Amino acid sequence: MNRSQADRLAPIARREPPVGEDGNGNGAAAGDSETGRTAPTRRQVLAGSVPALSALGGCLGLSAPTADGRTQLETFPTVPGSVNARLGFAGDAMLGRGVDERWRDADDPADIWGSLAGRLRTLDGFILNLECCLSTRGERWPDKTYYFRADPEWAVPALAAAGTTWVTLANNHAVDFGPTALRDTRQALSAAGIGHGGAGPDWTAALAPSVVSAGPLEVALIGLSERWSEYRAGEDEPGTAYLPLDADRRETQQTVRRLLGRAHEADPDLVVASLHWGPNWEAYPEPTHREFGRWLVEQGVDLVHGHSAHVVQGVEIHRGRPILYDTGDVVDDYSVKPDLRNDRSFLFVLEIVDGRFEAVRLQPIEIDEYAVRPATAAAVSWLHDEMAARCEPFDTPLQRDGDDLVIPLGE
Repeated sequence: MNRSQADRLAPIARREPPVGEDGNGNGAAAGDSETGRTAPTRRQVLAGSVPALSALGGCLGLSAPTADGRTQLETFPTVPGSVNARLGFAGDAMLGRGVDERWRDADDPADIWGSLAGRLRTLDGFILNLECCLSTRGERWPDKTYYFRADPEWAVPALAAAGTTWVTLANNHAVDFGPTALRDTRQALSAAGIGHGGAGPDWTAALAPSVVSAGPLEVALIGLSERWSEYRAGEDEPGTAYLPLDADRRETQQTVRRLLGRAHEADPDLVVASLHWGPNWEAYPEPTHREFGRWLVEQGVDLVHGHSAHVVQGVEIHRGRPILYDTGDVVDDYSVKPDLRNDRSFLFVLEIVDGRFEAVRLQPIEIDEYAVRPATAAAVSWLHDEMAARCEPFDTPLQRDGDDLVIPLGE
């Protein structure tokens, strides 16, 4: 670790989400919410037209749009009221193959979380990428190398035991066993009260935003994937919300703006974009994805939750909002690559204090014997050094707080 890396490691009344049209328990934002409000809310303004942004930007900390139509976010992000909240984000939860074999007959599947379970349950919300389908049925998709499926009889209680609030199904494994298993997955999650998005019975449902309650907050979430285009939902065909995640593509811009417009119409306290992007085994994000993450923030996204690489990547702060380029894996059965240590990652916790984004706290974790646990001392040291290196291209400040790393977000 060089000197610049070391310098960045200096010590230091909720409502229930509405049920969407597909009946899945996700609060998909309605297409028309013009129901008697006399003034636009903060979120409606962020989703509004360029003239509206220009006229109202002064009081909301928004500058006039730039030549390319972007709106500069000049203030630090806040949520309404003086609320305190902690939202946790993890990467891939791959519960199939060896993990399924280990836990499907276990006395208590909640043990998959080990001593991390108590920590997870103290969070106001817990969000992750479900890197498998939950079913015992279905047929394998043809001409694919890896297939991930877990028995919902143990997997759903395990997810619930961690206090899982929402999972994205927008990835390259949700449809591994076809539409039957995808339907089983969505139904099992809904029955357990776990929100989900990023896949559905058709393109419209796959894209639909979710709104979930997380402690004192209402959080809107969207799930998108650019992995495995064959799984893309059609007009009347089940599948994922597949979309090339490139800010220079006109179709992508139009689709995402419409999607975020729907999310903002629900007037949530914050908006999260959960993205399955980039190749496996890469420790740094691609330039296209860096551009897309920033563009999302400029469209009104408060936090970008990335995953896919199976290794943790750096964090960038853009206009006061965190872009978690890749949150690694939280549980799987993969072989460990010695140079990348894909068994080591973090639980990423967004800390909101008095209504303001205060920090992102990185709590070291590691996978062992098909379960996750707080990282050992050796793993903590390795993760600290690697995260310092992987954040260096973004000039992201890191502070030590015991085993944790803290990225300050406030002024």
